[in-house]
Amino acid sequence: MSFAQRLRAEWFSNVRGDFLAGITVALALIPEAIAFSIIAGVDPMVGLYASFCIAVVIAFAGGRPGMISAATGSMALVMVVLVRDFGVEYLFLATVITGIMQLCLGFLKVGRLISFIPYSAVLGFVNSLAILIFISQIPFLIGVPPVVYLITAATVGIVVLLPKVTKAVPAPLVAIAVMAGITITAGIDVLTVGDLGTITRALPLFHLPAVPLSVESLLIVLPYSVTLVIVGLLESLLTASIVDEMTDTKSDKDREVKGQGISNVVAGVFGGMAGCAMIGQSVINVTSGGRGRLSSLTAGLFLIFLIIVLGDLVAQIPMAALVGVMIMVAVGTFEWSSLKDLGKMPKSDAFVMLVTIAIVVYTHDLAKGVLTGVVIAALAMVWKMSAISVSGSVRDDGVKVYTVRGQLFFATMSAFVDLFDYAGDPERIEIDFVSSHIWDHSAVEAIVRVIDKYQQEGKSVYVTGLNPESQETLDKGFS
Repeated sequence: MSFAQRLRAEWFSNVRGDFLAGITVALALIPEAIAFSIIAGVDPMVGLYASFCIAVVIAFAGGRPGMISAATGSMALVMVVLVRDFGVEYLFLATVITGIMQLCLGFLKVGRLISFIPYSAVLGFVNSLAILIFISQIPFLIGVPPVVYLITAATVGIVVLLPKVTKAVPAPLVAIAVMAGITITAGIDVLTVGDLGTITRALPLFHLPAVPLSVESLLIVLPYSVTLVIVGLLESLLTASIVDEMTDTKSDKDREVKGQGISNVVAGVFGGMAGCAMIGQSVINVTSGGRGRLSSLTAGLFLIFLIIVLGDLVAQIPMAALVGVMIMVAVGTFEWSSLKDLGKMPKSDAFVMLVTIAIVVYTHDLAKGVLTGVVIAALAMVWKMSAISVSGSVRDDGVKVYTVRGQLFFATMSAFVDLFDYAGDPERIEIDFVSSHIWDHSAVEAIVRVIDKYQQEGKSVYVTGLNPESQETLDKGFS
């Protein structure tokens, strides 16, 4: 695909859909950015500026068109202690360092590591985030007047029913606009976006972190930056994979890692906090018709337009309407088929998914949940692969042939060595690997031990049936 074709496909193939979806995303970004700022213990504008900077930069630098990145709750949780103990300027430094580290990892092509995350852990990630999105809306529905439930229910109704009538305009955008119009016109007294925090109608300014440029400052922020890098890349790459599946398209994971790094550096020097991809907003974008880079750019630009020009109006949007939209995002994000297929899955896969969900929901820490899921899945795979057996029979020429079945590697090394009858076997032995594979140096060492044991008995051993890769591994081990 030529540059012009790629430019047209990524930017101008879906202008109307991307524009309307971006507007919808921008409206939903404001309360979340404010809420995440409150979680991190910083001024609401820190989250809003971060969301603006990251959404705009990632539109150009990211590797997954149609995916939304901004300030996120998972990243905000990492920052709480840093802000409390050292102040917001150290947060800006940590954000810049996070971006630099992500950029370096992008050049090292770590994006391909997403393929090492098993699908069961991905399912756990998706379902746990859906649960967290839903749980985060509950506080807005407790101890509130009945009209809040009516607004929320009406919003859900519009989101569900409007697409059955027309898909010309994103249903969430219509729902937010209609509910805001009703509450403002009727003067209904409910919690609004403005009640969450003050929206300052000003553009972000270039601002280098006001901290001493010293090794001590670097050592203070480094542990937080490393955690932010891990959480940010995990969430971004997993979200990219989900959007790939939703849109039936592919993305450049290494470019996405670089894009996340560039966007965080920009956010850090313009008074913003570190961010990453947002599965909830990405789902809103895709389901609202957003597919290209223009949707992310529109979301960022319209967000700053709302802050600067329509700040007073945005502050009057009822939170109940946004709660209704996010409830439907949670419902749409959850992989309901995974519940139906739970009994059909291998027990290890089901366990990985459930453990990932449990840890993420309990800790609100994506990295802990997904990494635990990966470790359990890896151990389960090693356990399955660690079954090895041999069957022996004596041919007419007096040679005893052992046929090996299973994978020979570090986990099966000891068991393999113990499977032979060294003293009782005839003078000539053939070990047939046609149904096996030699994976590592431990496997080579196991074969060497078997040969040595037979030679100590004065017997000769021949190894046969090796595939080319196994033969190469064995040859290297003996060289």
